[in-house]
Amino acid sequence: MELLPKSRTEPDGSAVIRVLSYNIRSMRDDTAALARVITACHPDLVLLQEAPRFFRWRKKLSRLARASNLVILTGGATAAGPAILCNLRATVERTEDVLLPLTPGLHRRGFATAVVRFGGARLGVLSCHLSLQRDERHDQGGMLLDRLAAMGVEHAIAGGDLNERPGGRTFVRLAENLQDCWATAPWGSEYTSTPADPHQRIDAIFATEGVEVLGCGVPLGHPGVTETDLRAATDHLPVLAALRVPATA
Repeated sequence: MELLPKSRTEPDGSAVIRVLSYNIRSMRDDTAALARVITACHPDLVLLQEAPRFFRWRKKLSRLARASNLVILTGGATAAGPAILCNLRATVERTEDVLLPLTPGLHRRGFATAVVRFGGARLGVLSCHLSLQRDERHDQGGMLLDRLAAMGVEHAIAGGDLNERPGGRTFVRLAENLQDCWATAPWGSEYTSTPADPHQRIDAIFATEGVEVLGCGVPLGHPGVTETDLRAATDHLPVLAALRVPATA
């Protein structure tokens, strides 16, 4: 398979970055395999869903970050599961964990968000895990768009487990307002669920207009990423994107 571009900063200040979105099922599976998959993708940013939320959750998330040569940027229990990891290339401007309105009887949801810089490029970042309930999920899609708009940045990305396929109304709502990175520049494989029987795309990375999508998809066949590790790591397949973010004027 064709390799995605490597991360770099261009002479004009724009930045090529790699972004990985991954539902890690609270690290209940093979964490060594999980760390190997993440490390092999060489991401600048990792948007996690179902990060550890309970007893010693910070220690568990720190262990994964360290094993993947990354650091914790924000999120975890404070965002009800979404989290963001980054490498030392990122300059962090600010972070905010957002808890969404709780619907009685349903799981609490949240966003992990940050504004970071790579070279001369400034970028808003959001990790999400949307509801299993159709109407609540649609409302959360609107909240996601509102949150990106309120971040005060020209360029932003959002990624996560949408719990919905591309034809669903929440997925469509996001794709009408943002670039669906897989649809814009498909690379690798499409389906993210399940590792043992990939048959649906319910995880995605989105980007605002102006961010150039160089390639996006499940990194099956990527150097260092094995099917054995993907099956052992968690119950979702990751989505990897290479993006060019323009320098901030």
